[in-house]
Amino acid sequence: MEAYQIRALSFAYPLREKLALKNINLIVKQGEFVTICGKSGSGKSTLLRHLKTVLTPHGTKEGEIYFYGRPLAESGRRAQAARIGFVLQSPDNQIVTDKVWHELAFGLESLGFDNKTIRLRVAEMASFFGIQTWFGKDVAELSGGQKQLLNLASIMAMQASILVLDEPTSQLDPIAAEDFLGTVKKINRELGTTIIMTEHRLEGVLPMSDRVVVMDEGEIIVHDTPRRAGEQLKEMNHDIFLAMPSPMQIYAGVDSTLPCPVTVQEGRQWLDDLPIDNKALREAPGAQCRREPALRTEAGVPPVIQLQEVWFKYARDLPDAVKDLSLEVERGQLYCIVGGNGTGKTTALSIVGGILKPYRGRVRISGRDLRKMSGQERAANQPALLPQNPQLLFVKKTVELDLYEMLAGKQLSKEEKEQKVGDVCALAELEGLLQMHPYDLSGGEQQRAALAKVLLLEPQILLLDEPTKGLDGHFKSKLAGLLKKLAALDVTVLMVSHDIEFCARYADVCALFFDGGIITQNTPRAFFSGNSFYTTAANRMARHIFPAAVTIEDVIEACRNNL
Repeated sequence: MEAYQIRALSFAYPLREKLALKNINLIVKQGEFVTICGKSGSGKSTLLRHLKTVLTPHGTKEGEIYFYGRPLAESGRRAQAARIGFVLQSPDNQIVTDKVWHELAFGLESLGFDNKTIRLRVAEMASFFGIQTWFGKDVAELSGGQKQLLNLASIMAMQASILVLDEPTSQLDPIAAEDFLGTVKKINRELGTTIIMTEHRLEGVLPMSDRVVVMDEGEIIVHDTPRRAGEQLKEMNHDIFLAMPSPMQIYAGVDSTLPCPVTVQEGRQWLDDLPIDNKALREAPGAQCRREPALRTEAGVPPVIQLQEVWFKYARDLPDAVKDLSLEVERGQLYCIVGGNGTGKTTALSIVGGILKPYRGRVRISGRDLRKMSGQERAANQPALLPQNPQLLFVKKTVELDLYEMLAGKQLSKEEKEQKVGDVCALAELEGLLQMHPYDLSGGEQQRAALAKVLLLEPQILLLDEPTKGLDGHFKSKLAGLLKKLAALDVTVLMVSHDIEFCARYADVCALFFDGGIITQNTPRAFFSGNSFYTTAANRMARHIFPAAVTIEDVIEACRNNL
């Protein structure tokens, strides 16, 4: 049975000539797991929002969407609310109550179910999702992964037959993301729920998908099984292939007649089947991998960022969010912090930025105690912060006005302002988005616009909180190039990220945050090659042959040198 049938769907936002969706034709069968991927702004989220009438954006629409054989518009709001569940990118945007148990019951209460039915379904979902231990907690106490799981459980309590997810793991750490995706797959497999999902992090979601839909410029360019979709993108030499799972990218970089692997398990078997001298490789593990510079240090020059035994709590009666934290970041370094949700990473970033003040310890910027700086010194040395939620930076009605707002207090001519805004727009690929309201942009486009605003400050210290969230592989590589250019200009970057692959490929130093402090730091190769979970898919795939190989490029180079 066809859950959705989309026929010749085209859509344009108000006051925009360019179509956001162009002649989309797609059938989703009951019980399928369909993943939709593509570059930022390709139309993925716009397409998903057309699958539920109440979320459909305003604009000009052509074509038809059928829901179980009937036009979607003929299904009432109550029927859609019960049968079509929608999980947003940000878990906080979907939670409406203060207690976990009340959040689970809220949808059922809104649909008018009696107390007996509500209690039964809430208990059943709490057991299915394993959330009994925090059933009575305040929602504010939950981590990001727990909040997203709560959103999912609240929807499934209404026994939705369709589950639509718009980048649900974008704010989750790798372990929480794997747990969440495992639960989604369990729902699909055991309950027969149809899953339609958009995602940029395809390592975990692609292997569990039945079909992959790749979008570009509002059109569907590939529609096939995960393996065949990857092969087609490789033949097309398309940018989105950079987002494919590591085993597929490694396969594309090595001459082989073997089948294309999709999962890490298949990738390990593919490596074992390659005609290479395994014995020789085991005798010299990692010898083929590129050399990596040591941690940067300069005698007599103080670190640009220095935290000494810093402690912080949000209230007197709450536990410490940051505990005995010591940290040093040298000038021109790209220092990346990874770790689980709720461990204190964002709090530490806010302390460095001067937004939060520790009750114990010292924060020094370029050797000066932050507390002893005058107002003028603070303004000159204040780090620029890109927050996790880019919408916090938007204050104007268009992207263009938001960018010019950053230059309002500077003594610059009109031509100089236009030049600076033009340069940063070209850098962040915002040229076609300047007249749009920032809230109408996709998640990835909002991230790029927020980054452009921060860069207009021309900071010497840049603090980035999840800067790759919502970004496609193409723009991630552009962001990395930008950060390297800034490093060459002695700009210091302190970054918090769940994007393990990005940190492993581009960071100078990586650190693991746990329970309010840093427990280890090292160069990316030394840091990631010994971990089980906080490591790259390439390392998990190749560690039995190339223990020191961390990135996709490492494994490809090692294979080429030994074939």
